[in-house]
Amino acid sequence: MSDALAFMMGEFRAEFPIDRFYADNHMWALPLDGVIRFGFTAYAVRLLQDVYFLDWAFDAPRDVTRRQEIGSIESKKAESSLYCPISGQLVRFNERLMKDPSAVNVDKYDQGWLLEIAGPPDELLSPQQYVTFLDKAWEKTQRTIKGQMNE
Repeated sequence: MSDALAFMMGEFRAEFPIDRFYADNHMWALPLDGVIRFGFTAYAVRLLQDVYFLDWAFDAPRDVTRRQEIGSIESKKAESSLYCPISGQLVRFNERLMKDPSAVNVDKYDQGWLLEIAGPPDELLSPQQYVTFLDKAWEKTQRTIKGQMNE
């Protein structure tokens, strides 16, 4: 991928396009005509491994707040709640993912997008800020991963 920053997750290279912003909950954010489209970063997809189920807690449109629980996800490695990356109006979910969430795994920066929110990008990080954020969190993440493998 050209025009991207990279972060090494052990042997795996996670790439982050520089044409968008990033949230600290490992979502990318691409501004589009009055909304911001969000999806999982390569980092999140690598940790989740093989997303096979998504469920939203409510229908769009709806006002949401940052860190509000908006749904859940199941994958080969994890079952987790999903939280809103910013406050605003959740305009729509990617309905195609409800039938087949595999696009999250294979086309994370395009067809695998999750949702669109009309709201300010105030809390979002630049690509470089996101990579710095990952650098700081990587040691703890590795300990968590190793702990899961030892269970």
